[in-house]
Formats: sequence, C-alpha cells, structure tokens
Amino acid sequence: MQPRWNDCIGGFHTASAPDYLPVDRLRELQLNRLRASVKRSYERVPLFRQRLQERRLTPEAVRTLEDLAQLPFTVKTDLRDTYPFGLFASPMEDIVRLHASSGTTGKPIVVAYTRQDVEVWSEAIVRCFAACGVHRGDIIQNAYGYGLFTGGLGLHYGAEALGATVIPISGGNTERQVMLMNDFGVTVVCCTPSYFVHLLERAHEMGVSLNKLRAGIFGAEPWSDSMRQRIQEDSGIRAFDIYGLSEIIGPGVGIECACQNGLHIFEDHFYPEIIDPETCQLLPEGQEGELVLTTLSKEAMPMIRYRTRDITRIMTGACACGRTIRRIQRICRRSDDMFIVRGVNVFPSQIETALLTVRGTLPHYQIVLTREKGLDHLEVRVEVTPEVFSDKVGTLEALQRQLASSIEHTIGIHATIRLVELRTIQRSEGKAKRVLDQRTNV
Repeated sequence: MQPRWNDCIGGFHTASAPDYLPVDRLRELQLNRLRASVKRSYERVPLFRQRLQERRLTPEAVRTLEDLAQLPFTVKTDLRDTYPFGLFASPMEDIVRLHASSGTTGKPIVVAYTRQDVEVWSEAIVRCFAACGVHRGDIIQNAYGYGLFTGGLGLHYGAEALGATVIPISGGNTERQVMLMNDFGVTVVCCTPSYFVHLLERAHEMGVSLNKLRAGIFGAEPWSDSMRQRIQEDSGIRAFDIYGLSEIIGPGVGIECACQNGLHIFEDHFYPEIIDPETCQLLPEGQEGELVLTTLSKEAMPMIRYRTRDITRIMTGACACGRTIRRIQRICRRSDDMFIVRGVNVFPSQIETALLTVRGTLPHYQIVLTREKGLDHLEVRVEVTPEVFSDKVGTLEALQRQLASSIEHTIGIHATIRLVELRTIQRSEGKAKRVLDQRTNV
C-alpha cells in the first residue's frame, strides 16, 4: 500500500508499525490529518461548511487536537437528510465503492470509498488480524454478510491483503458452513458471536469436530465477557471482539489484542472522544459516555465528530501488548433505541413503518427479542382491529404473511408475527416500551 497522504510516517505500509508509534509522534500525525480532513470537509461538503460558518469558524481554527471540541457533531440523521450523496467530499469519478446500511425511513444510509479509502480499510483489517495473531497461511471462513453491508467485503479485502486464504461463504446455510470448516481445515472464523454459537451447536449435532479452528473474529452485535468465556470453553478457540460502523469505514475501527482487555482503536485513522450523551460535553479519559469518532484519512466521506450512540470509556494505562494506540471498553449498550438482530441494525420506527403499510393493523405493537439455540429471534406482537381478529383463520394467516413480508422487505430479516386483540399491549403515559429484549449473553 502506498498512501497518498503526505504526512505518513515511514513504515506505515507494515501491519503493526502505527500501533506502536511513540505517543508524541502519533499526536503529531493525528493533528496533521485532522487539519487536512477538516479543510477537505469545509471545502467540499456544504453541510459541514454551513455549520462551521454558523459558529464563525474556519478550518484554521483547528490548531491543536483539543480544538476538535469546538467543531459541530455529525449524526445519523445527517446521512438520511442528505441522501444519497450529499456528504461526499470526492467526485463520483473518484468513488470506487458504495455501501449502504438500513435507515429509519426506508432509505438506506449510503457510504462511499475512494481507492485510497479501500486501501486504508484493508490496512486496518490487516492490523486487526495481526493483533489477534492471525497470519498468512491461515484459512479464514468469512460468514459476515456480503453485498451492501460493510461486514463481508471489509473483512474479505483485509484477509486477502494479509495473504491468508479466504472462504467468502457469507451468512446462513449452517450445515454447509460446518462441512466446509471441517473439510477445508478452517483456522479462523469471522461472524457474529451468536451465529458462531449456533454453528457450534450444529457441528455437535452433526458429529463434526472443528479441531483446527483456533480463533474467531466476532462483532456486529453486543456480546459480553460471559459469552466470550462460553465460546472459548465450548470451542477451544480464542474469541476476539472487533468494532466498526459503516458511517466511519466499516469493521476495523478497533479490535482486541491478545490480552483481550479492551479494544485498540486505530486512532491514526479514527480519533476517539467520549462525551456526556445528555450535555454533549467532553468527558475525561476513564469516564463512561458516548463514543464520538472523527475520521482522519477518509477521502470520499469524512466524518467529523460522528456520534456513534455507543456507550463506552477510553481505558487508562498502557496495554501489556505494548501498543500505544488507546483502548475502549467493550461496548454492550447504546444511548438510542436502536437494537441489533443477527448483525443488522434495526430501529423500532422501521418496524412501525412496515406494519402500518398493511391494512387491519393498529399503531400498537411490541418487539420481543429472544435467543434460541444461539440465534437471535425477532417476534413482533401486533394489535389488529376487532373486525379482523374475529374473521376467519385463513384471513389472519394471510395478514401474518403480509406483515412478515413487509417487515422483511424493510429491514432485511425475518420476523415472527403474533396477532393480538385490541388493548392486549400495555399502554404508557410516557414513552411507549416498544422493545422487550429477553436475550441473554450467557
């Protein structure tokens, strides 16, 4: 890789060198890149320029890393409001990749990459693998979804850049997954942790031993240390937590090292802050709050102070692995109402929109999340009109199919529909409790 950013440091092309930079050199690199990114956004992204002008700021106001706190936040609604290309800082002829994730109004969140962005992404994934002890010669089964979501292709390109053998199997078809893991001698698996638990159970039922498997790269949904312990005890592998989000780059923003004590953020590309989600004030290292990320080298779509809604803290003290890049605590909750099912981000408002397109339903519903055989299960309980509920069984079954189809079309995953009578779902004088999460991570 030969990055075009002229502030790169010698050795940048290797997987591990940036992870161990002396802190003063790392801060210098961050500041140079931050100033370049702010300048690029100001000159090429109308929304960012407008917000800086409203604050009577120019890019020259960023003289130190601490000056980042003066700049406005970017939030997910900004991506929806400027759909599809309003936040791009590169012309379309320089865009080599578009990805999209689910949005709350039927329109996806669109993210873009230049060729340099793809190279940076691949480099970040190489560093992720290196931190976990994955190397050339490993056989990696990538069971993250391919397509518009960032998970599959992000890990794929990084694994190829590492020189490993990649099996691009994507998600689903569990028996085939188990067969190939055994037949191909897979040593590393990439998927959601809940899906891996399901893979383990199915392998046991099939009488297949996955004894060559030694590491798993798990992400795209919250999971606890108890879940990690369960996975490692049941499988004999080491389970590593990977973090990322499409708006920043995709998977590869951070990962655990061999110490498995917090996720190292590749902060030469993604600068972390922690804020109070209520006051939006910056919090000191060590205090828990909302993670805010700023891209330092993204060309196509720079993100300045993006509010992730993920709750965590920046861990103090050096890691025993010797990396100088900072760590964040494992993320187990969010500050908004989004939930994650099988690696897919879902908002209650998406479910509501899908339900209300079907006649006969009422705007009273509840989302029930459970976990069965290691896999997330989504049930939507929907009130229907008395006329519909008293109709023939065939009519109710047809309505269930319609609702299930509408939801799957909206969010991309299947939901079980349970039709209930009027006033079955509890009312609330305050905010309605739309989501009942009965999943456990143990």
